[in-house]
Amino acid sequence: MFHAAKSTALALAVAATPAMADEVNLYSYRQPELLKPLTDAFTAETGIAVNVAFLDTGMVERLQAEGDRSPADLVLTVDIARLNAVVEAGVTQPVQSEVLSANVPAAFHDPEGQWWGLTTRARIVYASKERVADGEVTTYEDLADPKWEGRLCTRSGTHAYNVALVAAYLHHHGEEATKTWLEGLKSNLARKPQGNDRAQVKAIWAGECDIAIGNTYYMGQMLADPEQTEWANSVRIVFPTFENGGAHVNISGIALTKSAPNKDNAIKLMEFLVSPEAQEIYAEANHEYPIAPGSEPSELVQGWGTFTPDDVNLMDIAALRPDAIKLIEEVDFDG
Repeated sequence: MFHAAKSTALALAVAATPAMADEVNLYSYRQPELLKPLTDAFTAETGIAVNVAFLDTGMVERLQAEGDRSPADLVLTVDIARLNAVVEAGVTQPVQSEVLSANVPAAFHDPEGQWWGLTTRARIVYASKERVADGEVTTYEDLADPKWEGRLCTRSGTHAYNVALVAAYLHHHGEEATKTWLEGLKSNLARKPQGNDRAQVKAIWAGECDIAIGNTYYMGQMLADPEQTEWANSVRIVFPTFENGGAHVNISGIALTKSAPNKDNAIKLMEFLVSPEAQEIYAEANHEYPIAPGSEPSELVQGWGTFTPDDVNLMDIAALRPDAIKLIEEVDFDG
């Protein structure tokens, strides 16, 4: 198992030896322990070892610095903006595969095949079971209603997850309405944006706020942690929608690097990851929603309820990211 401090060692070790026929190297923004059930299953099926280097930040910069000598075959990351950034940096190459095309809906992959989605997650509302009645919040637009003044918690507005949500709002409503919405959200904050999504649920449990914005999979992570189970049990998941759309979703995805020394093995891993079998393993390990036809979320995730995903193309969301950041900064959301 590799951690951030060990990823350089992996890069040096792999770069110092010729590419082997029985391995594939993955740079990942997801922790290796979350990928281990998948990589173990792939190795058992193919005999190909998977070396995972976990990076906290700087994936694009590392790939650019390593250039053609990079040991990385694949990059795995979360959020459409991060996937798009890898492609725009020119460090990936397209993959055309019948298996990938059959298992990844068009909305969840780059039209040119530069990146392919693996799972989705929804950006939802965590609501206090004690202080928020069923049906009190149903849309993202509702979050700016003055009735929530002093009752909303969220992480930084400039975090990638919130930027993507704002970009989606911008797509649906335009610049002026989005700025007004952001001002409403800021007015409703119970405290200055801080912490991660789980910290917002903890704040609800502690009585600091009544509703919070977060990703679905954090519920699964909290329920698996004895210290956080009580936080999770204090809230319910609400799937808001846009007034003219569905629930905002984002993805985790994978891309083949331009320098991939084990290209054939890497494509085999990509194809394995979108198979129904692997999709369900990955979705259960990460508490996310599989995208391959015929695959199902875990029993736990299914228990959170059903929702209709927004049908906005994720590439459109990525394109609006700079405008979303500009509006977030204009209203001084984190100030």
